[in-house]
Amino acid sequence: MLTLAFDTATGVATSALVDDGELLGERASRAQTLLEDVDALLRQGGAHPRDLDALAVGVGPGSFTGVRIGLATARGLALALDLRGAGVSTLDALAAGAPGALPVIDARRREVFTIAGGAPAVLEPGELELAEGTVCVGDGAVRYREVLEAKGAVVPPDGDERHLPRARFHAQLASDFGPVDAIEPLYLRLPDAARSVS
Repeated sequence: MLTLAFDTATGVATSALVDDGELLGERASRAQTLLEDVDALLRQGGAHPRDLDALAVGVGPGSFTGVRIGLATARGLALALDLRGAGVSTLDALAAGAPGALPVIDARRREVFTIAGGAPAVLEPGELELAEGTVCVGDGAVRYREVLEAKGAVVPPDGDERHLPRARFHAQLASDFGPVDAIEPLYLRLPDAARSVS
């Protein structure tokens, strides 16, 4: 099954083309260039858009705008190419790229998105309950390195690829493919615009 996977929930957009578990190509750039990346991946893999069988799209949590860009792109591609799709948590994909590590995504407003008590959560970095030596990965771990390390966590160097939610893991984790317009974003709080109105 030829799967196109992408995630635009964090500051670095990631996309990958995977054929029956084999990675044909992967790119990291910005949400604004996602379609250019998709085109480049298809050319690199010697495939045409009509060859695609399914989509795996990151549903967040992350940037409200980024998540919306990813879902809108997935819906457009699904409509144009008659594709099924599956949503994958950005936190789960990040964790899949660093087995045993705790995913920590920068949520802005001095907060992070992470897994707490087995479920997605939004917390202040100082509120994370960490066992000594817990490895933390993600742009939130990089941003709040000092806070996390003071709590006994281990944060890999800034340039470590484990800090990116690589799209190859979205393809690996995707299941229950169905209508793309039924995929729901994973929002853990209201967007900034909604908060400023209330």
